[in-house]
Amino acid sequence: MRHWNRRCGAWLTVTSTNYATRPYFRKAPTHICSTPWPEKVASGLQNWNYHKPDSSYPRRHFHDERQNYNRASEKNMVSLSRQLAQWVVGLNYDDLPPAVVDRAKGVTLQSLASVLLGSQAASGKQAVEFITGEESGVSQGATIMVDGSKVTRGGAAFANAEMAFLGGKWDTYRMLTHPGTSILPGAFVGAETSGASGKEFLTGVAAGYEVMERMASDFIPTVMARGFHAGPVFGIFGPAIAAAKMLNLDEDQVNSAIALCVHLAAGNLEGPRNGGRALREGAAVRNAMLAVALARNGHVGGDTTLEGDAGFYHAYAGNNRGVLTHSFAGQTQTSLDKITEGLGQDWMFLETLYRIYSTAGYNIAHIDVSAQLCTEHDIKYEDVERVEAVVNWMETQYPSPAFPSRREDGESKAGGTAYYTAYGVAMRGFPVLRSQQMGVPDGGGDPPEVLELMHRVKIIPSHTMTLFGPRITVFTKDGKSYTKQSTGREFIWDFNEEARRIRDVVPGLPIPEAQFEEIIATCRDLDNQDRADRLIQLTVNQG
Repeated sequence: MRHWNRRCGAWLTVTSTNYATRPYFRKAPTHICSTPWPEKVASGLQNWNYHKPDSSYPRRHFHDERQNYNRASEKNMVSLSRQLAQWVVGLNYDDLPPAVVDRAKGVTLQSLASVLLGSQAASGKQAVEFITGEESGVSQGATIMVDGSKVTRGGAAFANAEMAFLGGKWDTYRMLTHPGTSILPGAFVGAETSGASGKEFLTGVAAGYEVMERMASDFIPTVMARGFHAGPVFGIFGPAIAAAKMLNLDEDQVNSAIALCVHLAAGNLEGPRNGGRALREGAAVRNAMLAVALARNGHVGGDTTLEGDAGFYHAYAGNNRGVLTHSFAGQTQTSLDKITEGLGQDWMFLETLYRIYSTAGYNIAHIDVSAQLCTEHDIKYEDVERVEAVVNWMETQYPSPAFPSRREDGESKAGGTAYYTAYGVAMRGFPVLRSQQMGVPDGGGDPPEVLELMHRVKIIPSHTMTLFGPRITVFTKDGKSYTKQSTGREFIWDFNEEARRIRDVVPGLPIPEAQFEEIIATCRDLDNQDRADRLIQLTVNQG
């Protein structure tokens, strides 16, 4: 197994694969021998079909300055974006631990299920109609899933991301980012354009998740507290990396794609606070496809766009020194060096959770942990006097304590944390096809037991609790109490468990059950597939 060592600038072979499963990783494997940095691969992007300007085109618009550009690495320092680019370009499928391959298959399946569900939502249909109305008739582009129309690559990425978002079956990283809603739509554009194999697709997906999550990790609450939404702000980088990897961009091009994403990153909290609807990962992935196209065409992005004095972290986190104003764990200081520390060795991608229920991610554990507690002790609704749930304090002030749009530790409402806790206690679960999003009823109806019990659930904020790890205590009418502590990892599972649980969406899909089973089987066997984009066609109703 190999990993990229940023200090010696080489891929190292390791003798052990003791990959940690906690957010802060254990000791690294032992290195035994180094291999030279591989030669840069040729771009091989004929299939991208982005027209390069001819000699008559004003060169000031698309000047390729790579040969004359004095890179930071030539000044005895390697910029953050270039360290990431070097790792991405050198990453091979054989470098991926089995757990990473398994997770890449799982998030792919989760995203496809969400696209299928979201294609039936009114806003999902609106997104498809908008793009097809603007872009129909494109001969060399990418495919809108479910619909099957061919449009531009950016248009397909946008429409597919909007459907994935509206389907509600997301993945979640550090509560406030949902990588799959942008990375998978971008990855499928890259796969369809390049004809990527299953192994190439999985490698690109793993690279996209790892880069995005490392960039976001410690900074998410601070970025949110400045009025930006961390989901799309960081969500642009993952799909750009995934597509760039499958399109075989070289180091300079990947570096520029990252830099151009800095120019195009966006996402704001204010609109939804006053009745608007956010523009999030759909716009992020569309911009990511633009960044990749420009980088391939020779647009130089620069080398210190992330950590520079006027760079990405200065703009979105307020400084480039790692000073944090808000943190899930009480941190006030981090380091940009942590972004590449242990890269390819400790996989943050493995901390990605599956959000199987269509609600705010911090609510999902309340359902399952409460249900398990009541099942273990045979506690029935009629037995319950009250319930307490101790949670991470930031989960009670969504999306940020600086700009809370709702409080979960106040009056209980349908769609809030107390509501989902009551569902777990009274009903021992929650319907996977319900879409009670952010307190907005879906018309599905709620059991009266849930609506009554939620007013006897108390949410207690704590500065010591882990994310998505509530401590649930049920007090019964006979004077006893029963407690269960969540680990925060209940929704991290392997592909087999993902396939088992996601099958509950079948009654709500626009395709036959047998076709969805074929999607599951293809995802499971992705590393043996000649072309990953077969999955795109499997979303289109064959009947």
